[in-house]
Amino acid sequence: MPFIKTHDGTEIFYKDWGKKDAQPIVFHHGWPLSADDWDAQMMFFLEKGFRVIAHDRRGHGRSTQTWEGNEMDTYAADVAALTDHLDLKNAVHIGHSTGGGEVVHYVARAKPGRVAKAVIIGAVPPIMLKSDKNPGGLPLEVFDGFRAALVANRAQFFLDIPTGPFYGFNRPGAKVSQGVIENWWRQGMMGGAKAHYDCIKAFSETDFTEDLQKITVPVLVMHGDDDQIVPYADSAPLSAKLLKNGTLKTYPGFPHGMCTTHPEVINPDLLAFIKG
Repeated sequence: MPFIKTHDGTEIFYKDWGKKDAQPIVFHHGWPLSADDWDAQMMFFLEKGFRVIAHDRRGHGRSTQTWEGNEMDTYAADVAALTDHLDLKNAVHIGHSTGGGEVVHYVARAKPGRVAKAVIIGAVPPIMLKSDKNPGGLPLEVFDGFRAALVANRAQFFLDIPTGPFYGFNRPGAKVSQGVIENWWRQGMMGGAKAHYDCIKAFSETDFTEDLQKITVPVLVMHGDDDQIVPYADSAPLSAKLLKNGTLKTYPGFPHGMCTTHPEVINPDLLAFIKG
C-alpha cells in the first residue's frame, strides 16, 4: 500500500488510480472516515478517464494514529506534501464535511498551478461554532457532547451517527442500508481515538473566512438542505458569498452523506462542473 512520510514522520496512506497523465481529482474525506468513503465517486471518475486520488487524513484510516498535529494547518500541510510527492498539476480538489474545510485551507495556500478547481460538499466552512460573530452556528455544548460520547463508548457512538442523522436514515420513509451503516463504522474504528477527539475541535472551531476570501479558482459549493450534521443555513450560502468565484448548488431533502445516498445525482453534477 502506498504511503508518504511527512515532516514529522507521520505516514499518510493514499490511493492513486488511473493514468498518470490524466487530469487528477483529489478527494478529501469527512470525520472520522477514510479514503474508502469516496468509492462511488472514484470508480465513476476512473471510468471517465480521470486520475483519482484519495488519502486517509492523519489519525484516520490506515494513516499513522497521531496524537498531535490533528488540526487544519497540519492537515493542509499533509495535503501539500502529498501533492508535491505526486507532482499534481491542474488538479480538482473535492472535500466532504471536514474534508471540505481541509480543501479550503489547502487551496488558499496551494502553489501556483497545483489547483484548477475545487468542490466542497456538506462542508464545515465558514465556521460551525456559534459565537457573537456567528450567531447561527451550533453551541459549544453540541461538540462537547460529541467528545463525551466518543470517550464514553466510541464504538456505539460510531454506530449511532450513521444509523441516524448522517445519511438521514432517521427520517420517515428513509431507505436504510445496513451495509452503509456498517461501512461507516468500519472506517471510523480504523482510526485513532485521540486524533478523532482532536478533530472535533478542528472541524467545529476553525474559522475558514479568510481562506474562502483568498481563493480565486472556481469553487462549487454543494449542500443538502436536510443536512443534520452541518446545518445548511450557516454553511453553504455563507461560503458561496465569501468566495470570489463560487457557485452554490442546493439539494432539497438531501442528507449530509449525499455522496453515498445519491451518487446518481451528485456524480454527474461534479462531472459537469469539472468539464464546464
